[in-house]
Amino acid sequence: MSDFLKLPRWFDLHTHFRQGENVAAYIADHVAMGCAGALAMPNTQPPVSRIEGGLANDGWSIEGYRKTLNDAGATAFEKLIVPLYLTRETTADDIERGAKSGLLQACKYYPPHGTTNSEHGVPVEEWIGHDVLRAMEANDVMLCLHGEQHGLAGAEYFDAKATAESKFYAEWMPRLLEAHPNLKLVCEHITTKAAADFVTTAPSERVGATITPQHLLYTVGHLIQGLKYHLYCLPIVKFESDRDALRDTVLQAGQTQFFAGTDSAPHTTKATECGCAAGCYTGGCAPQLYAMAFEEAGADLFSEAGKAAFKRFLCTNGPAFYGFDASAETFTMSKTPSTTRTLAAEDGTVIPLPTGMDLELTWSLSV
Repeated sequence: MSDFLKLPRWFDLHTHFRQGENVAAYIADHVAMGCAGALAMPNTQPPVSRIEGGLANDGWSIEGYRKTLNDAGATAFEKLIVPLYLTRETTADDIERGAKSGLLQACKYYPPHGTTNSEHGVPVEEWIGHDVLRAMEANDVMLCLHGEQHGLAGAEYFDAKATAESKFYAEWMPRLLEAHPNLKLVCEHITTKAAADFVTTAPSERVGATITPQHLLYTVGHLIQGLKYHLYCLPIVKFESDRDALRDTVLQAGQTQFFAGTDSAPHTTKATECGCAAGCYTGGCAPQLYAMAFEEAGADLFSEAGKAAFKRFLCTNGPAFYGFDASAETFTMSKTPSTTRTLAAEDGTVIPLPTGMDLELTWSLSV
């Protein structure tokens, strides 16, 4: 039996490269792990809230941020998508102009104050029926959703019965689909059985979802036992039943709606006096973590069925859903241990998730 997997280079369809001197290091880590392209999140400081032009006090443009990423090494990617951050200043004309220019392929919804640099977000109920979303439908622009209800506190936000995510998928997603029947959307970094069930029962040509390595590997018990703050991300990891539901969906034979999006989010200072920065850094090690999660879920990655499920999730479903070709280039994963390293760069040190969690990787890769 071979202990090697040869796979198409994969696309990370939800990641953060931030801004500043460390950007080149973050991109290099992605290239080094066989990544053929990325969807780079727009919650930078300031946000990517315009289509064209240079950096201004109120925000980057897609054009300007793409140039910054390319100058930092993203030209090594086959595909680079920068979504537009939806703010109160976004107009239907912006959507139409951006789509016609070729710069705009996706927009990002953030719940207000729901995660890092999301204070510019607008409540989802204000977008339903809005001309901006109508323009997205008309111009085939993807909506990427951080699917959590905003403004909740205490047990309303996180409880065994319901969470901000499960409330969002129960209350707002059906309304959104009904009001915008031609809108194509990605439910990003889903964490709950409620979200997985919603995506599975939605039209497969319209609704997809990304899942991170940490949400396939860990539960809230791992987070709170010893307060493992390197595992703190938003949405936070959930219960075992939720993790099992996510695992079941990615292992489903022939599934086309679920794909890789790491939500890799570097922070040079993770724990602060006012709380913990949200985000797990998985640059350089995401395929290994995904492989370990698939194995924990019961998949034999050297069997025909196991390898097919892993390849669909990591390499082919995402490009197909976004409407571009899977990579013709390959990388190799082997069933041998590997280690992660602390990333020391110009803006400060970033600790990868496996290092912070004392997790030994059981897979290695070569590009």
